[in-house]
Amino acid sequence: MARKILCVAEKPSIAKSVATHLSAGTFQTRNVAGNPYVKNYDFDFSFAPPWGQCRVTMTSVLGHINGLDFEQRYRKWNSCQPGQLFDAPVETFVDEKHQPIAKNIEQQARHANALFIWTDCDREGEHIGTEVRALALKGNRRLEVKRARFSNIEYMHVIRAAKNPVDLDDRQANAVAARIELDLRIGASFTRLQTLSLQALGPELQDRIISYGSCQFPTLGFVVDRYFRVKNFVPEPFWGIKVLHQRDGIDVHFTWRRVHLFDRMAVVILFERCLAARVAKVSKTQRKPTSKWKPLPLTTVELQKMGSRFLGMDSQRIMKVAEDLYTKGWISYPRTETDQFDQGMDLKALIEKQAIDQRWGQYARDLCNGTFRQPRAGRNNDKAHPPIHPVNYVANNALQDDERRVYEFVVRRFLACCSDDAKGESTTVEIEYGDETFHTHGLIVLERNYLDVYPYDKWESNQQLPRFTLGEQFVPAEANITDGKTSPPGYLTEPDLIALMDANGIGTDATMAEHIAKIKERKYVMTQPRAGHRTFSDRGDDNIGSGRGGRGGRGGRGGTGGGRAGGGTAHVGSGNSMQEFIPTTLGVALIEGYENVGFDNSLGKPFLRKEMELKMKEICAGRKTRNDVVQESLEQYREVFVKTSQQIEVLKEVSCQRIL
Repeated sequence: MARKILCVAEKPSIAKSVATHLSAGTFQTRNVAGNPYVKNYDFDFSFAPPWGQCRVTMTSVLGHINGLDFEQRYRKWNSCQPGQLFDAPVETFVDEKHQPIAKNIEQQARHANALFIWTDCDREGEHIGTEVRALALKGNRRLEVKRARFSNIEYMHVIRAAKNPVDLDDRQANAVAARIELDLRIGASFTRLQTLSLQALGPELQDRIISYGSCQFPTLGFVVDRYFRVKNFVPEPFWGIKVLHQRDGIDVHFTWRRVHLFDRMAVVILFERCLAARVAKVSKTQRKPTSKWKPLPLTTVELQKMGSRFLGMDSQRIMKVAEDLYTKGWISYPRTETDQFDQGMDLKALIEKQAIDQRWGQYARDLCNGTFRQPRAGRNNDKAHPPIHPVNYVANNALQDDERRVYEFVVRRFLACCSDDAKGESTTVEIEYGDETFHTHGLIVLERNYLDVYPYDKWESNQQLPRFTLGEQFVPAEANITDGKTSPPGYLTEPDLIALMDANGIGTDATMAEHIAKIKERKYVMTQPRAGHRTFSDRGDDNIGSGRGGRGGRGGRGGTGGGRAGGGTAHVGSGNSMQEFIPTTLGVALIEGYENVGFDNSLGKPFLRKEMELKMKEICAGRKTRNDVVQESLEQYREVFVKTSQQIEVLKEVSCQRIL
């Protein structure tokens, strides 16, 4: 009798796709009582030894099956003092809506010899895998448990994953379990304290839940900090010197090395010395090759930043669309920190799949026919997933509007990664005029290369400088004093906020969008269009802001470098403007209140949460246990909680001033 293997995926769409590949489309479908979305798929498949030919049932869960909450007597808002929740007993339970799914796994496991887990290969997926394992072992204690390691649902990738299973990583699962418990205890304690203390202040707050989250508040803190930098900015006047010379019909503008000074009299004196000298002398001429580097392979954080900047969607929507593209088999797993492709990965085979497209097909064919270059390797590798890339071609008309934009960005980014850097020639001329030094730069783009397929970066030729000879002297056509004022920083945009969260360890690539959405949902911040900015429209002649990682020239107008055919016109936006974040009065009051309490590590700053995230990595590396991290972090936050409770009047006073 053939052995039986139970396979469990994280979501129904993945279960169906994997079943389709493993069965060659010949599976039988059974409904699951009590849940219309989850199905059981039965088929035969030949696994690698020692399993061999087996009967398979493929099913799924709907994300996390288990919940964690305090015991019933602690769940009501006034059932205990908020501080007691740091130590109150908690219990793990299967939510009522997931009971049919849990029962199905137990039943299917009873007659199985092994359990193969097909959850997403990240920390959260490992934790869901342990939940599935616990349910299956409840039905059959003799089960052998393995997990399939995969990053996309392309046919051969799924077959390899099925034939090369690995063990579940309990360390990663323990890190998630620690985070879930900490978020529950810390979040519930501070949320009850804030809500119960501030609701009594007046009708504006009496029906509000004033939630706290250890990622949510530092995220809000970034927005509030930038708000006050803008609000409190005082412009300062400055003065500079600009020199103009005309040669061969070209106006050459020279920039002062000092740029500007804040002392007008000092600038006047230096300017008069220039005029007294009359003659400028060429002290340096340099002409050299330069390049603009192609982009690094695509990570989750970069997808969210670039997408919210250029595609007219917020980060949460971008990730939802990317998840949909992944589950449909068009792109790889979209939650990854990795910005380097493994050397053994067949990138040309992926490029060949794009050769039939009307927009970038010719460019893809050129790469396959000799212009392919190995992608740059970044510094990050999460050892779980490759960078985000297309795994199959899908026609434009088979996708919805948002899907088209995200898929196109992923494809163009991938093709750009596999291209050559843009090549150019830069010219620098320096002159000495009086006691001051001035310079000018020119750039000619000679080979656009990756820029032909990646319109999200901009690097253009500016004027070609006339010839200057080292040591020659000339009388400038014009020399003037210029003036201006310093400008305030802008309010944070979503790419700015994601970059700050990433740099400060607030959240993971998988959760940043959720934290941003939460502070908007709680009305701690609002968004408004940034003046003078819009995302790309469907026009091919849009001016596109410079992307990350260039070197060499400064950009400008014109251009003599011929572009390679095949890039096509990018469908890169809906015309919506970039949104910037403004804190509400409640958001300002909360951050300002905690600042006024006088913590060494304020809750509005990233330090406590960053330290917690580092401890999660210690669990994954085996250097700390789950219990160690939970207890250490609780003690840190308990100290802050006690001080907040003692000085809650400070928070109330600021809230009254700001809101009431």
